[in-house]
Amino acid sequence: MATLVLTAVGGAVGGPVGAMLGGLAGRAADGVLLGGGRRRQGPRLTELAVQTSSYGTQVPRVWGRMRVGGTVFWATDLKEVRSVNRGAKGQPSSDSYSYSCSFAVLLAARPVLRVERIWADGRLLRGAAGDMKVQGMFRLHRGTEDQPADPLIASAEGIGRTPAARGHAYAVFEDLQLAEFGNRVPQMTFELVADEEAVSVDRVIGDLAGADAKLDLKLDGFAATGGSVRGAVEALANAAGGEAAVRAGGLVLRDATALMKEVAVSLTDHGTADERADDQPVLRSLAPADTVPRSVTVLHHDPARDYQAGLQRVSRPGPGWRDERLEVAAALSPSAAKAVAASVLARAEAGRVRRVARMGAEGLAIVPGMAVRLTGDPGVWRVVAATTERMATTLDLVPVTPGTISVSASGGRALTLPDRAVGRTVLHLFELPPAGNGEAPLIAPRLYAAAAGGPGWKGAGLLLSLDGGATWQDAGAIGRAAVMGTLAEPIRSAAAALFDEKGALVVTLGTDAMLLDADDAALDRGANLALVGDELLQFGRAQPLGDGRWRLERLMRGRRGTAPAVSDTGTRFVLVETDRMHVLDLPPGAIGHRVRAIASGPGDLQGPADAELVVGGASILPPPPVHLRWQAGENGGGNLRWTRRSRAGAAWLDGADVPLVEERERYAVTLQRGNVTLREVEIGEPQLAILPAERVGGRLRALVRQLGTMGPSRQAALDF
Repeated sequence: MATLVLTAVGGAVGGPVGAMLGGLAGRAADGVLLGGGRRRQGPRLTELAVQTSSYGTQVPRVWGRMRVGGTVFWATDLKEVRSVNRGAKGQPSSDSYSYSCSFAVLLAARPVLRVERIWADGRLLRGAAGDMKVQGMFRLHRGTEDQPADPLIASAEGIGRTPAARGHAYAVFEDLQLAEFGNRVPQMTFELVADEEAVSVDRVIGDLAGADAKLDLKLDGFAATGGSVRGAVEALANAAGGEAAVRAGGLVLRDATALMKEVAVSLTDHGTADERADDQPVLRSLAPADTVPRSVTVLHHDPARDYQAGLQRVSRPGPGWRDERLEVAAALSPSAAKAVAASVLARAEAGRVRRVARMGAEGLAIVPGMAVRLTGDPGVWRVVAATTERMATTLDLVPVTPGTISVSASGGRALTLPDRAVGRTVLHLFELPPAGNGEAPLIAPRLYAAAAGGPGWKGAGLLLSLDGGATWQDAGAIGRAAVMGTLAEPIRSAAAALFDEKGALVVTLGTDAMLLDADDAALDRGANLALVGDELLQFGRAQPLGDGRWRLERLMRGRRGTAPAVSDTGTRFVLVETDRMHVLDLPPGAIGHRVRAIASGPGDLQGPADAELVVGGASILPPPPVHLRWQAGENGGGNLRWTRRSRAGAAWLDGADVPLVEERERYAVTLQRGNVTLREVEIGEPQLAILPAERVGGRLRALVRQLGTMGPSRQAALDF
């Protein structure tokens, strides 16, 4: 069952642009756009961290690079998966349950280029490299006008009932694992990239309101939300020092730099000339210093802090106590935010100066917001108000101050979440001979899958194919990383019956891997068992060498009947730990067939890990006989003898024979001289009489296999 509420999502920002612009025409532009009238809210810093699923929720329009919350508009029910975990010896099996969900999140009401990081419940769900930290598929619809409906939503809702949401960017999560989030859909925020470079304020205002703006401030990112377009434009214009005016073409916004380049006219102050003739002072006033804020604080989103709120403050000397706080709900660096605060304070200080200029009919063409120069007076003045009476015009003026002030600032120590790319999965598939510790023997082959990855690896889903890759079946998931790596140096062969005190094994493991020493008692219980290539061995000492390299000493080679072998650099090394290996039970007929497994985890963006083997049946076959020996008799003949082993109890604990386990005791023996086979025979006891004639002509080789219920053991050989 799924829920679809896409039509409930509202527009990017409310409020008719035309009404706002029309209201500006008959009033002083400063008061209309940047002050006065009913207060309308623009974007707030707190809004970017909230994910909703409410009907009618606004969707932001995004420029630059910005972190935003989203609106969940479609979701499936939780999907439950049951896994059976086999316990170790003497422990019962247990069932575990995992849950996943598929859902879609609306992100922006205009196209975006990509999504980079994603946070879920405050933790990184997706890194900057595009790697998912939790198992699940992520898909982005960028908001183009030709984007198709999402196939997952369409399969659940029906193609005819699934909107494509063109012009709106949205994300789809498919089978996202929810164990780390309390088995619920987490609160998410998204780092959206709508433009590669920093975006200018005048472009944002132009896109939002259609206004002609020339403002020098650059933003790393901005998300337009809030009660109205006016609120968003006001917030940006305040931060950029924008002053509004009405031109013939409509509303314009200009900062100080643009105004100084667009001086409308040079005027003569007639009132000033008359007053000078009468030795009267120029009509200029200076407001008290305490009318200017003592400090200006700018709140902003700091990209270096994962877009969390940052604060920069600039203070002035002198009297006063008031702090003016300016919320700039945009992504700004600390230096840019401090420059905004310094510029706001500088403009407030310059605004203490007021001047009145009087002129004749030529002043009729001057409207508020224009920049003018006065004859004999340096600098540029902005017209605040113009009053006309009896063909004479009086202008109220304030000086135009320089543009944005360049300052440096620090955002403080950034305690951001580490973004360690999840390593690709490495998968090993192998079959182990029976442990011989008294457990019930298997009646069908059993494989083991072991996997690990780089830092942050958290498991992988597993698929199994019993027909070489023609068909696949779900084989569960590998939840814990195995301790595994490769040989850093070659190793020689050695005897299996004694401790190898001279040999050593140098391996390279993952950076988080840890190996421990084991005493003789622990080794006797099976501790520190490792698979090197196809040989099982144990080690008593583990010495870290740094950079993930370990030196393993006091070796016991050829464990569980495997053959001590020469292995080259790069040969696989897997520490055999039951709780870190995934069990794969196969049907009895799988012996001799090629089996493939693929594992896919969050870091496997380039494709899943792949492993394969031909099932030899080592898990259900008896181990090969041991202690082959030749006992010479009379007339040149004699007896070949050996000792039987068991896949149910290899340890000789009570002085009696180990259990047979197989349906009957049978052996296959082959006698060879060179490349010539002299005799092949099946017998029911662990010895074979050798005829005197067979001893004539040189040394013999005997190959002995035990014939088990499920198949023959590997061969044991003796030259005599």
